[in-house]
Amino acid sequence: MNQRELSEIRRRLNPEKRNPTLLRGCYVSAEGQVISTFTRSFGNMPNEENEKYMALFKRCLSGAFGQNLHLIELTVGEGVTPQQDLLLGLQESALTDEESIAAFYQRAIQHVVDLHQRMAQSVDRQQAASNYLIALLHDGYDVPARNHNDEMDREQSMNVFHYILCCVCPVKQSKPALRYDTADSDFHSRSSDWVVAAPELGFLYPAFEDGGANVNRALYYTHDPADLHTVFLQNVFGAEPGMTAPQQKETFQAILEETLAEECGLDVVQAMHETVRGMMEEQKADKKAEPLAFTPQDVKNVLTDCGVSQEKAQAFETRCAETFGAQTEIPAVNMIAPRQFHVDTPSVSIRVDPERSDLIETRIIDGKPYLLVPVDGDVEVNGMKITCR
Repeated sequence: MNQRELSEIRRRLNPEKRNPTLLRGCYVSAEGQVISTFTRSFGNMPNEENEKYMALFKRCLSGAFGQNLHLIELTVGEGVTPQQDLLLGLQESALTDEESIAAFYQRAIQHVVDLHQRMAQSVDRQQAASNYLIALLHDGYDVPARNHNDEMDREQSMNVFHYILCCVCPVKQSKPALRYDTADSDFHSRSSDWVVAAPELGFLYPAFEDGGANVNRALYYTHDPADLHTVFLQNVFGAEPGMTAPQQKETFQAILEETLAEECGLDVVQAMHETVRGMMEEQKADKKAEPLAFTPQDVKNVLTDCGVSQEKAQAFETRCAETFGAQTEIPAVNMIAPRQFHVDTPSVSIRVDPERSDLIETRIIDGKPYLLVPVDGDVEVNGMKITCR
């Protein structure tokens, strides 16, 4: 999926359009006990509730590819896995097959139990008391055709894209408080209540690609890039989690430091950051482009263009291929931080506009290394303007 395709589906979730047809839900305790299940039509839902549900589902189509959003491959060899067969059953029945719904709930509930057990062992034990809402919606998107200028022709339809969206949300107990009552213009006590929080994970199935359904892929969302929710991935998709985004970034940087050694200077890092950031900007402008990612060989080519010797660049490619896989594509967002450029020492931290990272340079003065930053405007210390002299 690309950004344009993702945006098309997100637009379907505008509450005023009332596009989705059916909502299914399962409310479970932290221990995995089913408290209630429900089935509702979006067409008969009050506007305020519709907006709240749509906001939850839209969150599962947000974030950066490679960090919050991941494309999951469902096929193994030539066969259809039990997990894919279940997802197909949900999609093709438009969430009306009770056997498939019950089976899916059981798979998702195993994640809730696992999460509760993990949180119970953590420092913040209060989070372990959360219940969970597992919500599913079905929608049929009448995909508009595109003319020779690649503009939508909404009067001509290509096909109908039938899909399901899932979100798994903590349900937390609010604290008792005082509330204002407009009827008597006074404040009164409000008891605690159970409130649905933002989803911690979700998915779109099937993936929306080239104007249609790719039933061999799902778009997976996780709120925390550092937690891929292993049990959910295994139970619902039959997929084994790879490195999380933070792990991928940390590993990539460690390999870069190790293999480039003395050539891993500020000038090389600046050049690589600027090159990759520029490519990301070009990719962002092209809504049809796939999320930018690099194979180990692609990174090697960038490094040589940035002045790294052939020997060091080759050492990086070899080590990177051994760690990630020769054909594995590393998301660009896990290689650099496009919106920031930080330089840190044990005593000093410098934050620079990424577009002006060239302002910083290193220099040896009287045998000691220095970071130099030219002054190109007002200088403030703790908010107070000072004179440089």
